Amino acid sequence: MLTGYRAVLFDFGGTLDADGLPWKERVSRLYREEGLVIPPQRFDALFYAADDALVGAVPSTLSFQETVFRLLAGINRGLDIRDDALVGRIATRFLERASRTLRRNASLLAALRRRYRLAIVSNFYGNLATVCAECEVSEFVDVLIDSEDIGCRKPDPRIFHVAAAALGVEPAETVMVGDSLPRDMAGARAAGMRHVWVAGPGVPRAQPCCPGDPVIQALADLGKLLA
Repeated sequence: MLTGYRAVLFDFGGTLDADGLPWKERVSRLYREEGLVIPPQRFDALFYAADDALVGAVPSTLSFQETVFRLLAGINRGLDIRDDALVGRIATRFLERASRTLRRNASLLAALRRRYRLAIVSNFYGNLATVCAECEVSEFVDVLIDSEDIGCRKPDPRIFHVAAAALGVEPAETVMVGDSLPRDMAGARAAGMRHVWVAGPGVPRAQPCCPGDPVIQALADLGKLLA
C-alpha cells in the first residue's frame, strides 16, 4: 500500500493508453501483423528517427489520429515503403486499441481524483493537451505537462519538479506511474518521488527500479496500491 501521498503523476504513451506497452513495441507488432518483419535494431532506429522528427514540428492542435499517421509515415519513408493504405490500416488498429484502454483507465483517473491531485507528464510533441482532450482524459487531471512546452524531457528531474509545483505539492508527496524504467522510474527517483512501474502483461517477475518499489502489470492494479 502507498499511503501519505497527495498527488499522482501519470505517463501518457505506454501507460494510460496501453497498460505497459510503449508505442515502439505496439507499432512493431502492428507491422508484423501486416507481414513485415523488421529486425529489431533497424526498426528501433527508424522509430526513434520518426519520433524525433515530430518533436517541436507539429502544431499544438494536431489530433491524436494525425500524430500517429505522421509517425507511421516517417517509419514508412525510412523503410522506403510508399503505401498510404498500410499507414491507414496500422494507424486505425493502433488508435482503436489505445482508445479502448484510455476509456477503461479514465474510470481509474476519475476515482483517484477524488483523493489525489493528478497530472499527466509526457515526453510528447507539443500537442499533448489536444490529444488528451480528444481522448477525454484531460477532464480527470489537474495538470498536463508536455515536455516540448517546458523544454526538458524525462528522465530530467526538472520535468517532475515542474509537475509537482504546478500541483502545489512536494516531490516527496508525489507518486509517479509509468511504463519506462529509464525515463519514468529513473527520472522520478532522481526527482525524489516514489514510483510505480507498469511493467505490462506477462512480466510477473519484473525487477523494480528500486528495492521495494511496486511493479504492476496493468494500470487497474494501481487502485489496490492507493486504496
